[in-house]
Amino acid sequence: MALIRNSGVEPAVILYLETPPTRDELKKLIADMGISVGKLLRKNTEPYTQLGLAEGRFSDDKLLDAMLAHPILINRPMVVTSLGTRLCRPSEVVLVILPDPQRGAFAKEDGEGVIDERGHRVSQY
Repeated sequence: MALIRNSGVEPAVILYLETPPTRDELKKLIADMGISVGKLLRKNTEPYTQLGLAEGRFSDDKLLDAMLAHPILINRPMVVTSLGTRLCRPSEVVLVILPDPQRGAFAKEDGEGVIDERGHRVSQY
């Protein structure tokens, strides 16, 4: 979110645990991102292990069912702009779809520089 704010935009945040997407919304987000359903699965969660999702024996429909029943399984953050939709892991992926340039220097929480003082990328991800 900080990279979005660094471009001068205040993001609209959807708290997906409180307001999970519908099946159609989730399918559209996946299609717009151009990823597989499995790529959207958050693996470091209890339901992932309990449901045996690592076994790779589930259809896309069953994976969607699991994500809808357990929204914690939906990986995030997903960002939607006029330039596209992306799962922003790593966070710098968001730079590809931000319509406005960065306004100044930005570093990740670990201190890794992402944007220099002129608003340009320090490194590619």
